Parts: sequence; structure tokens; C-alpha cells
Amino acid sequence: MSQGTGPTQTPGQAGSPGKPGGVGLEVGGVHSSTAESWIDLWTLKAETRSQLKAASRNAACSHTPQRGEGHGDGSQEIQTPEKVRKLQRALYRKAKAEPGYRFWSLYGELTRSDLLEHALRLVARNGGAPGVDGQTIADITAREQTRHPWLGKLQKELQNKTYRPAPVRRVYIPKSNGGKRPLGIPTVKDRVVQMAALLVVAPIFEADFHPNSFGFRPQCNAHQALNAIIEALRAGKLEVVDSDLSKYFDTIPHTKLMRLLAKRISDGSLLHLLRQWLDAPVVEEQSDGVRRVLPNRQGVPQGGVISPLLANIYLNALDWAVNSPAEQGQPVMIRYADDFVILCESGQGDQLHARLSRWLQTRGLKLNEEKTRKVHSRSAFNFLGFTIRWQPSQRSGRWYAHVEPSARSRQRLQDKVREHLNHWTLHRPIHETVQELNRMLGGWSEYFHYRNSSRVFGKVNWWVSDRMRRWLWRKHRCTKAHWDAYPDELLYQQYGLWQLPENASVRGNQ
Repeated sequence: MSQGTGPTQTPGQAGSPGKPGGVGLEVGGVHSSTAESWIDLWTLKAETRSQLKAASRNAACSHTPQRGEGHGDGSQEIQTPEKVRKLQRALYRKAKAEPGYRFWSLYGELTRSDLLEHALRLVARNGGAPGVDGQTIADITAREQTRHPWLGKLQKELQNKTYRPAPVRRVYIPKSNGGKRPLGIPTVKDRVVQMAALLVVAPIFEADFHPNSFGFRPQCNAHQALNAIIEALRAGKLEVVDSDLSKYFDTIPHTKLMRLLAKRISDGSLLHLLRQWLDAPVVEEQSDGVRRVLPNRQGVPQGGVISPLLANIYLNALDWAVNSPAEQGQPVMIRYADDFVILCESGQGDQLHARLSRWLQTRGLKLNEEKTRKVHSRSAFNFLGFTIRWQPSQRSGRWYAHVEPSARSRQRLQDKVREHLNHWTLHRPIHETVQELNRMLGGWSEYFHYRNSSRVFGKVNWWVSDRMRRWLWRKHRCTKAHWDAYPDELLYQQYGLWQLPENASVRGNQ
């Protein structure tokens, strides 16, 4: 699988290194709206991607990859210092204007007090569990007398280059298939430094990423990825290679990843810092309370602030290899983190599958053959929690892409509702139970209210109201029939149960 053809160099493929230069040099010449909109993500409140991700995570039933805290966006508004915005804008424009340029003198930016202060605010907004040292975010941010000395000490460690990452605390979170996913939790100090590095490094590599990469990127979200799939289906690419990488985050080779980073960064101090995070050992706590320290020879910790960016960097070449050149008959790859699909014309799927497998093997990665399959879009396939099917309209007979929440996503929501409405929770106050249900339903709706969701939303509304009705009936020990004692009007108006919208999503049909 070649990495694009043609006389021009595709972004993300560094050519001859550019002349060394500091980031403080004049880097004008590129004044695109893309650069401005990219900076806005760090300045204002959370964009659609982070809202969808946070909402679906709160619902505990989202299919979007549950990785680290991403770029530090959240639901609250945090004003980015103007000097930090200026730095990010300069880095992005320079990287966009010169795809082969290598940046130097970046490490000194990490020691800036305004950038570290902003990084701490972003980490505090994300929250999260403590690392191996047991220090929580509240221990640092609860009082001004604590926060400023803590930041000052960290700044001196970075300036003197005495900062050393702590081991990563590993915990396991359950997966829907019964397995467990390892989650690496760095210390708060490491998360703050990683966030500071992310604020500096992300604009550089953002200029190189392919437009069909949507995961963990500013102003990108799952709905946009689905829009790209629909566009490819309308273009006649009806055969789908539904791919799944085997333990992608845990198997990224460190040396090969560092080579990709070095194509854009020539600052040895920053590269050394990035390598230290990759090589940080892992601490696992056994059932008997004994801690075991393990070396980390490959992979990036799921839970690290900078891990999603590193994961996108390693697969960026694959995005360009499949999607370039953009000609008629060429396949289209849509990727969200390590979840991706390749859409092609009929008959190309087997060859693409074989080429994809060879490409990944040369990069130290592997396809999960049990989950990777070739399907025709008329048979439906799942992506990011949605079921997508190319089918004729019952009204007009025209073929269209039907997109609705998958049965698995709906089942996850119902499982979470059952946890709140069962005989073990009958003692809880009604208003508290309804508030928790509304938060869950609102988050699920925010993510899945897209295109053809009305039918599924109607079924979910009926199921939730019936479950709520039976819970109230048991709680009050009623003798009347369920529907007579608790009609819909009572549930929605008096108790305030939230109802999923059953109208078509305008956002999804744009």
C-alpha cells in the first residue's frame, strides 16, 4: 500500500528537514480560516466533539473509544491566554505552510508560567483518579496557597531538566464483551506536563492530519465521520472493509513512533521528554494489595493526556496511503482513533484487506481478524455505535444510507437504566432517581440523535417509561394496573422524566 503518488508531497510525509529555526520567528504567509478555527477550540468552550464524547461517556453506553481525556476540552468555558493562542497559531501556520519543516526550541515553551497554569486548569476540568503517588487534583487546586507553589516547583523542575515522569498506575475497566481494557493513569504532575506539551505539539501535527481522521481532534466528532461514510456510499463505494486493530494503543512500537515525531520535531529535549513518557514503567496492584512494577516496552497508556495525539500520529500515514490520491474509483478510509472502515467499489474488498494487513504488519500492528470483515453495505455494518445500511426508501424507492443507533448501543442503555430502576433502588427518592435517569438519557440522546434515530428513540421512550412505571408501582405498592396508576402524563409532567426527541435530527441531515 503506497503512501500516495503525484508530484506534490502529501502532508504528514516529511521531506528534507527544513532549516533550524525557533518558534519565535516570523511565520506569516498562511492566514487560513482553518488555522483560526483550530485555535478557537483551545480558547472558548468545548466544541461539538467533546460534548458528544462527554455526553455519551456520562451515559455509560457510548461506542466511541474510551481513551484518555483527549485534548482537555470539557463542558466549561476556559479562556486561553492570548500569548498561548499566539504561539499555537504561529506553530500551526508554519507547519501548514511547510510540510517538511522541523521545529526546534520548543522545550522552553513548556516552562512558561502562563502555559503551565492553563494546562493545570484543563487537567482540573477533566478530573480523573490519582496516580501512583495518591495525589488528587483537589490537593493542588483547592487553595491558592497550594496551587502557586506547586506550579512554581514544577516550573523549576522543567527549567532545570530535573523533571522525571512517575510510573503509570494501571487499572482495568470492564468491556462490553466481558473482557477488560487496561487503563493507564499518570500522576497529576505528569498529566499537567503532558497537557502543556500537547498545547505546544498538537498544532504542529494537526496541520499534517488527513481530513478523514475524526477521533480526538479539535472540531471533529463522530457525526462528521458518519457524514463522510454517507458521502462515500452515495459515490458508489458500497463494499465495506470493517476493520478492527488488535490492542492498538498497547502495541504501538516506541522506536517507530519516535521516528515519526522526529520528522516534525528536532528539539532533543522535547523528544527526550516524550520518550520518557513512553518508557515510564507500569504499576499494577494485585488483589492482595502488593504492587508489581512492569516495564513498558511498547504502547501508549490509555488515560494519558497526550496518548490520543500520539496514536493519531502513528496511523496518519495509513490515512494518506488509502485516501490518496483522491480519484474516481479509489477507496475511502474513515477513521476515528483506532476504529476505521474502508469503503470501495464492489470487488475491491479482498485485495484491500490483504494490503491493509501487510501494511500494518510492517508497522508492528495487527488486524483483529475475528472482528475484521468484508461486507456489502446492503447487509449493514456498525460503526461508532451506529448501524449503517444502504437501502431503498419505502416511500420513493430511492436508495439512501439509513443510520440509526445499533442494537448493542440500545442494549447498553437499557442495562444502565436497569441498574437505576430495580428492587434494590426502591428506597431512593423519586426526584433523585429521575434526575440521574434524565442525565443518562440526555447524554445518550445527544450522541445518538442523528439522522434516522426516530424509530429507535420511540422504542427507547416506551421501554424507559414502562420500566419507570413498574418501579413506581413497586415502590408505592399499588394495587391498580400499571398504566392506570402511572400514565405517561404523570411520568413526564409531574415526575419530570425526560423524553427522547422522536423527530428527525436536523444536524444529521445537513
